[in-house]
Amino acid sequence: MELNDTYKTITSPTESVLFKEKNSKFYGYAYPVVNEDAIKKHLTAVKKQHHSARHWCYAYKIGTEQPVFRVNDDGEPSNSAGMPIYGQILSFEVTNVLVIVVRYFGGVKLGIGGLIQAYKTTALLSLESSKIIEKTIDVQFQITFEYKEMNKVMRIIKERQLQITNQQLELNCIITISVRKSESEKIFEVFNSVYGVSIEKI
Repeated sequence: MELNDTYKTITSPTESVLFKEKNSKFYGYAYPVVNEDAIKKHLTAVKKQHHSARHWCYAYKIGTEQPVFRVNDDGEPSNSAGMPIYGQILSFEVTNVLVIVVRYFGGVKLGIGGLIQAYKTTALLSLESSKIIEKTIDVQFQITFEYKEMNKVMRIIKERQLQITNQQLELNCIITISVRKSESEKIFEVFNSVYGVSIEKI
């Protein structure tokens, strides 16, 4: 069985997209996010920018192996806004993404079906205008060793083309490396078998 250790996300926030339906205006935004603090920050900024709008609906998905998601209809009929937005996040197969759709009511009611379609379309346009990339799911290891073992450790890192994310090189050295998930067990074994070197997952 091949281990799936990649995921798709967007590289940067999108410019706003505009979708109009029966005088209602829907502005869509997509943001890369990795935590709820970032989500709150983007929501606050969009609400400030569109302070006279009627609804600020959104959906997000964070994480790779056990993703967390949330949908918010913000006063629209239940499941007519947040879920259609989230449906687009799923259909684009992206994670670590927040999509916000702002609605200005144009005086004509769209009905549940119309709302679902409008929020879905605006979310679709937002994600279509974003740049989607594939990233690897990585595991972090901390390697601890005495300075005299440095050459051995560095040789393995160089041979295996491992990415160092942090290092403290003193008498006792600590190096943090980031390893693609599918390679992680192999790399753990390599370092674990070297005398004078300890490795742990962090």
